[in-house]
Amino acid sequence: MPIELSVVMPCLNEAETLAACIRKATSYLRGAGVAGEVIVGDNGSTDGSQDIALQCGARVVRIPLRGYGAALYGASSGVPR
Repeated sequence: MPIELSVVMPCLNEAETLAACIRKATSYLRGAGVAGEVIVGDNGSTDGSQDIALQCGARVVRIPLRGYGAALYGASSGVPR
C-alpha cells in the first residue's frame, strides 16, 4: 500500500523520549487507518537514538547538517524510499 502520510521527527540525542513519540505516531496512523511511516531525521545523536528509532520501526535518515530545520528538511526532501 502506498504511503499516504509521513511523520517526520527531528532528533539529536532523544533516547529518553524517542520511543514514546514513535509509538504515539504509529498508534495514531493505525487508529486513523492511514498508510503511513515515521521518519527520524537524526543530526548525529550519540546516545543510541538511531537504534531506538529502528527498533520501534521508524526509518532513520542521517542528516549531517545540524539544526531542527535541517533535520526536518533533510528527512523529508527527496529521500529515496
